[in-house]
Amino acid sequence: MTTQTQETAADKMNSIQATSSAETAAQLPFPENEATTEEQQYRAGAYGLLAALLRSPPEQALLDHVAELAAIEQTSDELSLAISMLGLAAKDSSPETIDAEFHALFIGLGRGELVPFGSWYLTGFLMEKPLAVLRDDLAMLGFERLSDTHEPEDHVAALSEVMAMLISDGQDLSRQADFFDAHIAPWVERFFTDLSTAKTAVFYRAVGRFGIAFVEFERNYLSMNV
Repeated sequence: MTTQTQETAADKMNSIQATSSAETAAQLPFPENEATTEEQQYRAGAYGLLAALLRSPPEQALLDHVAELAAIEQTSDELSLAISMLGLAAKDSSPETIDAEFHALFIGLGRGELVPFGSWYLTGFLMEKPLAVLRDDLAMLGFERLSDTHEPEDHVAALSEVMAMLISDGQDLSRQADFFDAHIAPWVERFFTDLSTAKTAVFYRAVGRFGIAFVEFERNYLSMNV
């Protein structure tokens, strides 16, 4: 990656890292070490923000932080616009309305409008072969499933958390790229596209738009640096 590209990436990710870390500190530590550059912290923060918003309905404190993203300088590129629109959506939303939206989208009566799991998008069913492959890779990376975790590991929020931890732990970019290419890239853009156009989505349409733009950023970033 060129110096100019690095500076652009850092500028766009700067406020995201600060926004997500307060909400996800318990799940996603961001240790300060020589292996983790400022740019990597910004990437980890963006993944942490997606994880926080997709794991459960955000509380007011997180919404207040996300609303600050509305002040980011808008340029002609989609990522900057998506970040700003996410901030504006947070400004116009309340925890109560987002809670109802979250349940309609992801829980529902039996099933929500969307199914945020990799196996579903790749095979049309839950708990299929992609999940088994993911579990093997997570074990090789040293991740263990918590005893009180009920959802499969291929939930979009869980995968975002894994990426955030790989980055913040200073794992090689090649290892990050391998995980991204194997378990996120094949399906998550379709999920975010569905989210950005979901009938029951209002706030989460902005989350979907940000997700699309950030996945494209990650795809380009990892391909240029590995």
